[in-house]
Amino acid sequence: MNKKIVIVGAGVAGINAATKLVDNGYPGELITIIDKGNDPINRLPEEVMTGMLGAGGWSDGKLTYHTAIGGQLAKYCGEEKAMELMKQVVDNFTRFHPKPDEIFMSDPQEEPEFIKPYFGLRMFPVWHIGSNYLHEIAKTWYQYLLDKGVKFSWNVEVVSIDFKTNHFEYIETNGDDTDTIIGQYDTLIFAVGKSGIDFAQQLSDDYKLATEAKSVQIGVRFEAPQKYFQKLIDVSYDFKLYQKFDNVSIRSFCTNNNAAYVAVEETYGDVSYNGHAKKGEEFRNDMTNFGILMEIKGIEDPFAWSRDVVAKCNFTEIGGEERRMGMYYSPSYVNKDGITYSHRGPSLTSEGERVKAGIGDGNVLDKFKDALGEYADYILNFIDNMNSVFNFGDDWGMYIPEVKYLSPEPLVNYHNLSLTEYPNVYFVGDALSARGITVSGAHGIYVAEKLIQRSHLEELTQ
Repeated sequence: MNKKIVIVGAGVAGINAATKLVDNGYPGELITIIDKGNDPINRLPEEVMTGMLGAGGWSDGKLTYHTAIGGQLAKYCGEEKAMELMKQVVDNFTRFHPKPDEIFMSDPQEEPEFIKPYFGLRMFPVWHIGSNYLHEIAKTWYQYLLDKGVKFSWNVEVVSIDFKTNHFEYIETNGDDTDTIIGQYDTLIFAVGKSGIDFAQQLSDDYKLATEAKSVQIGVRFEAPQKYFQKLIDVSYDFKLYQKFDNVSIRSFCTNNNAAYVAVEETYGDVSYNGHAKKGEEFRNDMTNFGILMEIKGIEDPFAWSRDVVAKCNFTEIGGEERRMGMYYSPSYVNKDGITYSHRGPSLTSEGERVKAGIGDGNVLDKFKDALGEYADYILNFIDNMNSVFNFGDDWGMYIPEVKYLSPEPLVNYHNLSLTEYPNVYFVGDALSARGITVSGAHGIYVAEKLIQRSHLEELTQ
C-alpha cells in the first residue's frame, strides 16, 4: 500500500528522489515537496541557496562523475552502484535540457608532467551544463513533476519535526498573515541542502542522534585571467590541485572557465562566494575562478566555527563606514578613496542585480588573517605555490570567504540511508554531508529505489 511521502527541500537530492519515484509508478499525488524558496518561474537571481534544484539550480552546472569526490556515497552502496546512481543524475539533467547536444563533457586521461613537482592533481569526468541552461532545466523538470501529480509548497519553512509522532510544523505566509501549520507524513525525506544544515544540526541535538564528527571546509574563491591556466584546462576542465600542510589538507575545486564569474551566496545572514560559468560565446570573458578550500580536522564544533569565521570576514570598513559585505583583495589592485579597483575589474560586478556585496578595501588581507588566524597562511602559501607553476604574478584576486558548511553526519542504515533510530526518516544530500550536485542527486535516487522496493514488497504481502 503506497504511503504519503513528504520531501523537505526541493534541491537536487529531493527532486531526483521524487523523479525516480514517479518514473517508477509511485503516485505523484502522495508526494509533497516543501521548500522555503521560490518556484523556478518566480525564483530571482539573488535567491542562490533555495528554490527548485536548490543551490545546484543556481550554480555553474558541473556534474562530476566519480566516487572519489563529493562525499562517501560508495560506502553506502558500493563503487559500482554509486557510479550507476550518479549516471542517473546526469541522465536526468540531460533529459530536461533544452539543448542536450550542447552539454560539454571533459574526460581527462593523463596527468601533465609540469604539475607533478608542485602539486597533486585529481582529474575526473565532468559534464558542464552552464548556469544559463540550469534555469530552463528547472522549469521543464518542475512541469514534469506537476504533470505527474506531485504537490509543491513554496515559500514555506519547516521549523520542527517530531520523529516520534510523524508530525512536522511549518510556517506559511499569506500576505500580512503568518500561519503555523501542522503536517503529517508516513515517510520523510530530509533534503534541506546547504541552507538547512543548521536545522539538521538542531534535529541531531534535539533527538540525540548518533553522529560522526565532520571537518571544517573553508577558504577563498580565487580568480585570474584564463590564459595562465590554459595548459591545464586543455587537459582537465575541472582540475583539482591539492597539497598537505601539517594537519591541514588544501585543495582547489569547482573550476569555472571561459564565461566564468563569481557569485554571492547569502546563508545564515552572512555573505560568502562561489563560482559559476555560463555556456555560449556571447558570455565569454576569458576568466577562470575556482575555490581554494582547507579541510581542518579536530575543531570541536565545525559548523559553529565556520559561521564565526564567515561573520568576521563580512565586516570591513569602506569609505570610513563599517559595512557587512564580502571582501576582495589582489596585490595588483590600486587603492582609491578607500575602495580597491582593477584595470580589468572583478567578474563579480558583471552580474549586476545578483550581487548585493561589494569590493572590500585595502585592509581585506588583514581582515582575512584576523578571521582565520594561522590558517590564512596555508591559503597564501598555496597561492604562492600556484604562482610558481602558472606565473600569474600579481594578476589575481580572491573573494573571501568561501565555505562549505558541514553538520555532524547522522548515522544511517547503509542499505537505505534511513536514520538508525527512526527508519521512516531519510537524510540525503548536504544533510548527510554530500558535496556537489551529482552525489546529492544520487542520494535521493538511492532512497527512492529503496522506497519503491518497500512499496512492492508491501503489495506482495497484502
